[in-house]
Amino acid sequence: MLNVQLPGNTQPSTKGSLFSNGSFLMTQKLSKLKVCQSLLVTLLGVGALSHHAQAEEVSFKGERVEFVMPYKEGGGTDTWGRFYAPYLSQSLPGNPVVVVKNIPGGGSTKGANQFARRAKDNGLNIFASSASTQYPYLLQDRRVRYDYNDWSVILASPTGGVVYVSPKTGIENVQDLFDKKDQIKFQYASQGATSIDLVPLLAMDLLGLEVQAIFGMQGRGAGRLAFERGEVNIDSQTSSSYIDKVTPLVNEGKAIPLFSFGVLGEDGKLKRDPNFPELPHFAEVYQMFHPEEAETQGYAVWRSFFMAGFAAQKMIFVPKSTPEETVAAWRASASELVSQPDFQKRAVEVLGDYPQLTGEQAQLALNAALSLDESNLEWVRNWLTTNYNTRF
Repeated sequence: MLNVQLPGNTQPSTKGSLFSNGSFLMTQKLSKLKVCQSLLVTLLGVGALSHHAQAEEVSFKGERVEFVMPYKEGGGTDTWGRFYAPYLSQSLPGNPVVVVKNIPGGGSTKGANQFARRAKDNGLNIFASSASTQYPYLLQDRRVRYDYNDWSVILASPTGGVVYVSPKTGIENVQDLFDKKDQIKFQYASQGATSIDLVPLLAMDLLGLEVQAIFGMQGRGAGRLAFERGEVNIDSQTSSSYIDKVTPLVNEGKAIPLFSFGVLGEDGKLKRDPNFPELPHFAEVYQMFHPEEAETQGYAVWRSFFMAGFAAQKMIFVPKSTPEETVAAWRASASELVSQPDFQKRAVEVLGDYPQLTGEQAQLALNAALSLDESNLEWVRNWLTTNYNTRF
């Protein structure tokens, strides 16, 4: 059966690993060798202090930071990036202006390819990556001309997502979805099957829904607008966009939320998203639709892509060739920023209650996001080719 944890005390811990500094006491008279060793350590320490001083001397005063956003305005990643931009300006040394530059197209590959070609390594060019950038890279999509190994991560933001339908479907909850799934044809506005839309499209397929994907959207924001215009009757948004853009629709009776994708607990089990505790997570819904079925490879693939796309769903990068002291200044500013109480309060309101990861935690999240089992990769490539005529 599925590895499912039903609601209860489900909010995941956001604490990272703790590291403690050791100390030593020299209680014996130093030999000549130890004296030399001590001098060497002292010299290394001076070098380290000098390097730290260099990092502190980095300043972006009077500069303009270009924040490349490979999506149209209004989607989840754009909402996230525009939330971060003024805070980054305030926290970076010299308080540079941070300007978001939208370069939509190709499910984010156009903007990512352009950043890979043109970004300067002076600390003034940063890139917003999301699952729609990570998935084509993992799937070895032929449009990809970028490599995550050429970038250094500054910050990572986990997130969640919600699937919702139009009230015109007559569906009010997951039970209705189960009862009426064979009677309704769904339309979903998509930016591409290898984008972040892979997770909702595969989820809907695993539930046995008949869904027509209407491609050509330049971001999830465009998909939401198509839903608002009545052109499609089912949609999904990541948490930041759902909270900001869809919640008003729900309050007006224009959208019916069905389920969230959930969050992963420390035990590896899928749990209810603490931002949407009233909604079942996808594993609960899948088990409801397939009560006697053991976990299939299709579900395992969905889970692996959910982990790859949502555990570090949105990230900020600089080119790896950026000077070390400049990268250090960016990372120090990001770490200081996410620890500020005012920022944390606003982040919960705008982005949802998810940890904002910096330093080693951001790197570990990136490593997890870029890990994919070969058998799952082969399965999903076959699924994409069969269902959406995707060529690799």
